Amino acid sequence: MSSAESQPRFGQSVKGLLSDKVGSCSGDVIALTRQVLKGSRSQELLGQAARNMVIQEDAILHSEDSLRKMSIITTHLQYQQEAIQKNVEHSKNLQDQLRHLL
Repeated sequence: MSSAESQPRFGQSVKGLLSDKVGSCSGDVIALTRQVLKGSRSQELLGQAARNMVIQEDAILHSEDSLRKMSIITTHLQYQQEAIQKNVEHSKNLQDQLRHLL
């Protein structure tokens, strides 16, 4: 009778151990899946960050180009302002000369 009684206990303890192992493996698979998904998400975020950096770099280059053009325009406007001031001074001199003649 002792062998018959020990048989069910042995079977139950094996089932319990097997159940524990299955639970442990399931937990490990879930943890691994989460880690893989997290890594996948990280790659996606890194790719998005790289695309944003390229967009920002293009915007910076465009801004630099615009600033260069604005600097050239400013220089031309300064030359025009100087020319206008010289012409105004010259016209004042001409007006003074005309007044003296009249």
